[in-house]
Amino acid sequence: MRDAAVTPEGERIRWVELPGQEPPRVYVHGLGATSPAYFTQVAVHPLLAGRRSLLIDLLGHGISDRPASFDYTLEAHADALAEALTAADVTGAELIAHSMGGSVAIVLAARHPRLVSRLVLVDANLDPIPRAPGSSGSSGIAAYTEQQFLAGGWEEVRDRVGPHWWSTMRLAGREALHRSAVHLVRGTVPTMRELLLDLKIPRTFLLPEADGPLPGTDALSASGVSVVAVPDCGHNIMLDNPEAFARVTAAALTDSRSVRRST
Repeated sequence: MRDAAVTPEGERIRWVELPGQEPPRVYVHGLGATSPAYFTQVAVHPLLAGRRSLLIDLLGHGISDRPASFDYTLEAHADALAEALTAADVTGAELIAHSMGGSVAIVLAARHPRLVSRLVLVDANLDPIPRAPGSSGSSGIAAYTEQQFLAGGWEEVRDRVGPHWWSTMRLAGREALHRSAVHLVRGTVPTMRELLLDLKIPRTFLLPEADGPLPGTDALSASGVSVVAVPDCGHNIMLDNPEAFARVTAAALTDSRSVRRST
């Protein structure tokens, strides 16, 4: 385990690092998750192993510190991640980022371009979404005020998401979880989708095949984003179908072009 101070107050981001060749790969988890739990199996898969790999936990999540004073916007997450990567002597990294982590990775690439050479986004959030009381994801968490969430709303979320997700969600600071969800559904200006369209690095977007076509695929493809549908999986593609995930991710990371296709 490695760590780095990422705020003026000294709060630390931590990660599990696997040794290997440069350039490095950085794995970034989603809301209420932790990268070692979600990515270790695929990071050591024969198709992806052998590279220096940082399985990093965003501030407020997993093994990283959970400051209650941090605002947990996507921009703040990206800047804190940039501090950690800089301290780890990372430049030109290949980012493999899931869900909210994909949104953070897009913002990171836009704000700190020297740190990112390639993006593989795993069913990432690209657009603002409405708050939805009673739902189990970020839209449900964001439907509470922070006071409501801290006073007991988190228990309702715990019961809705089930033991699998809660096993990592319970590691997140409650302020961190709520504020991250609020800012994820609010999105960025320009939106994450608009930022992604403007990036000039190779970009791949993975989504579950069962979800059907990704909205805006034509525009993404026209800008050079490769949109790849993965069979036999849900939102957690790397957990549900690790073999297919490793195969399509390895292809995305070895393709020298910004491929324009959907499969």
